[in-house]
Amino acid sequence: MDQTEQDTPPIRLLVDADACPVREECVKVALRHGVRVTFVSNSFFRIEADPLVEREIVPGNFDAADDRIVEHVTRRAVVVTADILLAERCLKAEAAAVMSHTGKPFTPDSIGMAVATRSIMADLRAGGAQVGGPAPFSRQDRSRFLSALDLALVRLKRHG
Repeated sequence: MDQTEQDTPPIRLLVDADACPVREECVKVALRHGVRVTFVSNSFFRIEADPLVEREIVPGNFDAADDRIVEHVTRRAVVVTADILLAERCLKAEAAAVMSHTGKPFTPDSIGMAVATRSIMADLRAGGAQVGGPAPFSRQDRSRFLSALDLALVRLKRHG
């Protein structure tokens, strides 16, 4: 093994696991690719027993799990989160890919608009406006997520 291979961190899948509807899909894709998957949450939940699957329960404030995910980010990490502010932090930490549980990518080009939209919606809600939430999670969302995660890991393995 040469020096560059030794310096290259392993590919890792990091999942913001609180209220994540695609935990099983993350395990399935990660195991197929031989990639470690780490679920970070504030509360306990069951996961598959496998050496490549780990759970970190982070006590403390609500942002403690987000802070822990950012600590794990490397340029070979794929992050799954619905939290736009966490997605922004992971992109700044140079994650290889950041996506929502619907497979929607967060990119350096798109994150500014996502943060701005989130802020506007929060202001509207604070002002008493009745704004709709996200659409219910669908079978198409699950399928799109599986494809997007698989593609992100394939690209990372190829172009590392």
